[in-house]
Amino acid sequence: MELKIEARNVELRKSWQDKIEEEKEKIVRLYANYVLHLRASIEATTHHKEGGFEIKLIATVPNDTVVVVRRGEGVRPLLVEAFDVLTGNLKEILRKKRKTVKQSEAELEGEKVGIIRKLSPHESYGFIIANDEREIYFHENALKNIAMEALSEGDSVLFGETIGDKGPQASWVRPSR
Repeated sequence: MELKIEARNVELRKSWQDKIEEEKEKIVRLYANYVLHLRASIEATTHHKEGGFEIKLIATVPNDTVVVVRRGEGVRPLLVEAFDVLTGNLKEILRKKRKTVKQSEAELEGEKVGIIRKLSPHESYGFIIANDEREIYFHENALKNIAMEALSEGDSVLFGETIGDKGPQASWVRPSR
């Protein structure tokens, strides 16, 4: 990962540079080969009465850029906070990417992904909203590896689709995990 450190209106201290290098190494360990470029900027500002600092981190990742800005009095605490926020943002981007890939892989295998919209456990049926916004009926007998009572509205499920007497219905339904 390429790292660029900038200082504006302030002399870059060795301790700040060391802290940035230390935090960069943590990111390299956690997100090896994912963060392509990292720029850290420390700027003395006039935002605060005593004159504060602004820390800006810009991380370039495939198909995205993550920007974190923190303002305050002390550079080191701001660096720690900014890197913590950056790490959280990177984790969330990767989580969303994995979820999308997982859904795509499931759909390639003939499985569809949907969300439980309505359950009628006493009548032994429910409805799923598919990714294309269609409503799919399912009967309790179609459930695999889960009981009707264990499902809740809003749960993500995988299902196989067929055409029933009254339209699309799920031939099988299992929890998405």
